Amino acid sequence: MVEAPSFAVVGHPNRGKSSVVATLSQNDGIAIAMEPGTTRESHAYPLTVDGNTLYTLIDTPGFQRPRKLLAWLEAHSASASDRPETVQAFYNQHRDDPQFHDECELLKPILEQNAGIIYVVDGSVPYSAANEAEMTILQWTGRPSLALINAIGSDDYSDRWENALGQYFRIVRRFNAVTAPFEQHLGLLRGFGQLEARWEQPLTAATDHLEHQRQQRQTDSADLITRALSDMLQLQVTGSIGPTESRSAAKQTLQQRWIDSQRKRERQLRQGVESIYQHHRIQRQEAELHWAGDDDLFGDHSRALWGVSRTHLATAGFGAGAISGVGVDALTLGHSLGAGALLGGIVGAAGSYYYANRLGKWSMGPLRQGHRSVRFGPAADLQFGYIVLGRALNHWYQISHRNHAGRDPVNLATTGEHWISQLGKDDQRQLQSLIQRLCKGTTDGRRHDQWIQTINHTMHAFSQWQQNEATGTSPAQSV
Repeated sequence: MVEAPSFAVVGHPNRGKSSVVATLSQNDGIAIAMEPGTTRESHAYPLTVDGNTLYTLIDTPGFQRPRKLLAWLEAHSASASDRPETVQAFYNQHRDDPQFHDECELLKPILEQNAGIIYVVDGSVPYSAANEAEMTILQWTGRPSLALINAIGSDDYSDRWENALGQYFRIVRRFNAVTAPFEQHLGLLRGFGQLEARWEQPLTAATDHLEHQRQQRQTDSADLITRALSDMLQLQVTGSIGPTESRSAAKQTLQQRWIDSQRKRERQLRQGVESIYQHHRIQRQEAELHWAGDDDLFGDHSRALWGVSRTHLATAGFGAGAISGVGVDALTLGHSLGAGALLGGIVGAAGSYYYANRLGKWSMGPLRQGHRSVRFGPAADLQFGYIVLGRALNHWYQISHRNHAGRDPVNLATTGEHWISQLGKDDQRQLQSLIQRLCKGTTDGRRHDQWIQTINHTMHAFSQWQQNEATGTSPAQSV
């Protein structure tokens, strides 16, 4: 079996090396700070998928005295043919020298583990000839290398950097560790495969593994969202009202228990999705589920973000009801001439209108020994299903597209056209059918895989909607 390749990420201090390592190793636990010297020792971070190490990123300290190091090399080298040996001689002689601690630490994986080199520069600062000493030292090692221009600040000097780096490295890429899309990660791996023949096969396998992992993560997230949607729409809480208790106060207490349980279940869903994508240190900029005031779950603000219009509920409800009504036609061998589908459509549409502004279903039992049982739930408002789903999709999208170098809180707010505009009519009906069945409690385990597929379709539609929003090409549809 071919050994998984290792890459030493090197460069000047505070130029984004640790950010690159965090993103490419999918590890958000790596310390990232603005002050120089955060990394003082070399640390290896393997990327493992299904028990297989695909490659290893090695975070290293930054160059501190590259000109002195280069001067030593030039003084001890007789010709270009002995340059790798001269670098090795410097390392052997100075590995315990505090003056060159950082230089020896960054050379260690290159010389001892035959690691490839990823040289990181900050494209937001002007190019300086001082970097040429660093690039020359790396060139002298004779190891395969590429350069990344990681723009940290708002300024952009990438063109000058690209011209200079091209004289030292065969491959030069612009790569923002915080915002680079997944496809750029794969592009880097393919680029390294071009530099070293023995890396081509393992890195091709690595890209295949990562693409499969990404697909599996979406499917696993769809499973979690489906289960959470089922739990939240079918949630019921029970209590009792005594002879001296205020009925309204008892019902308010019961409703609050239902609300608190919904909040808790949504938090569990988010933690589950974040765990799937190996994000363990997420902060968010969004309120919890709100049920009163400006952010009321069924208020205008929430409806504008994630709810759907009554027209959509009625028309999609008609389609979803028609799906279930097909069973009537089948039982009558078609002799109802479509009456079953029509009846199902009417019931579906009427139910969508009737429950559009109700939070949940109340039921009370008979009076027994002075007490009356009371139950709140399941959800009676189909809007609740769409709002829970919209919030879940929004969170999933932000997490699935978040690089592990990101340290800013996740902002879950959004605006613009409704994401359902990207969902086909058949998928809209299937989604409406799912929400209706959940609210009625008529689902069973046999349909779970089908519902996962429905949610998967909504995830694709939501992703397309987000991309359209980013490019300003969202279709003007009302839902």
